[in-house]
Amino acid sequence: MAENKRPIGLLFDIGGVCVVSPFQAILDYEISQNIPPGWVNFSISRTSPNGAWHKIERGEIKMDAEFFAAFNRDLRHPTLWKQFHEQLQQKKGASGSPSTKVDAEWLFWEMMRVSRTPDPYMFPALKRLKASGKFLMGALSNTVKFPDGHAYNTDETGVRSQFDFFVSSAHTGLRKPDARIYEAAIREMDGLAKKRGLPGAEASDIVFFDDIGENLKAGKRSGLRTVKVTLGKTLDTVKELERITGLQLLESEDKARL
Repeated sequence: MAENKRPIGLLFDIGGVCVVSPFQAILDYEISQNIPPGWVNFSISRTSPNGAWHKIERGEIKMDAEFFAAFNRDLRHPTLWKQFHEQLQQKKGASGSPSTKVDAEWLFWEMMRVSRTPDPYMFPALKRLKASGKFLMGALSNTVKFPDGHAYNTDETGVRSQFDFFVSSAHTGLRKPDARIYEAAIREMDGLAKKRGLPGAEASDIVFFDDIGENLKAGKRSGLRTVKVTLGKTLDTVKELERITGLQLLESEDKARL
């Protein structure tokens, strides 16, 4: 399918795309604790695939005291900190260690709190897309399972209700950028298309929106068309959605800001 042909399905990441990015909470925390920006994400990425963060997002462990203790250890890992610090030696403020500063449990809940806020541009666009009925709407997100009865188990913001299906890492046991989770999302979209009376949906019939480069690269390898969502620039992404779908998704005052 040509890149400019209208897709059958739209597939969205959640954090940093449909809701406010948890990366902002991480950055704010690092600055407030005088931790060199980038340390938390460095630690998480370097403990892959068996760090506490990756296990909780694959639903392999419970969200309990053991998880928070393990996450704290990952964020205070002395060898990783040494590697990170060596990369920053030429930068101001690279000295010191975060080992006595990082409170993984507090940071985790702050990330969850921040990422409960619907994005001011993307969320209204999602509602207009859903109301149009012209596209199949799916979500593909690395997620966690909250304890039974926790308030975050509810869709109080209404974001999830905009999607026809939701492929969750914590519920499938697969986590982006694992190729198998993209295959699962493509199967969901294909099955939904057939239920709606369409011949089906192939990967090239789907446009995938994500804010992380390696997730987009994996999506492209799976055959999806991809759009990078830049932190703080979801207004630009909605404009691209308008181009892709041919629908008006922005209010006139939002258009004026572009």
